[in-house]
Amino acid sequence: MSGTSPGLQPPADAVKPVRHPDAPAPGELLGAHYGQCFGCGGDQPHGLHLQARAGEGVSITAEFTVRPAHQGAPGLAHGGVLATALDETLGSLNWLLRTIAVTGRLETDFRRPVPVDTRLHLEAEVTAVAGRKIYSTATGRIGGPEGPVAVRADALFIEVGVEHFVRNGREEEIRAAMDDPDRLRRARAFEVNP
Repeated sequence: MSGTSPGLQPPADAVKPVRHPDAPAPGELLGAHYGQCFGCGGDQPHGLHLQARAGEGVSITAEFTVRPAHQGAPGLAHGGVLATALDETLGSLNWLLRTIAVTGRLETDFRRPVPVDTRLHLEAEVTAVAGRKIYSTATGRIGGPEGPVAVRADALFIEVGVEHFVRNGREEEIRAAMDDPDRLRRARAFEVNP
């Protein structure tokens, strides 16, 4: 990760990430972690509806199509939307570790404009773990895995307990998520929100 800021460099005692034995199999669609999530939720009419799939090791791929609601400059994706896509993709990696974690730091590089109606292909992987800190990196390419790099990011996620969400979230959404009878959906609801 040369060129990243010091806060995103794993310490010397960091270890290689280990995929949890119960993680989704490579190629498996991860699905939305929460229906109202702007990044992956299906209940958000203007959301990204990002679709992520488990990869080998502790990696994932994801895709979303830039729609007119996502533009900043006329005909181009808003940089904040692209940063959200990277953050959502990076956060989804934690599901492969079976760790609840929140974004601590996200450093994004914008390499080229992304036009509306473009399909953005994202690849992400966890590079190191040091205690509660999870270091990861992602790249977004225009049109597919071999397309030109449009955006990239390095991130630091911090492992937290579900109490973080209970203490800081809005009560009605927290209660609804915790009362969901589907154990897997209930666990995923608290996976990556800051």
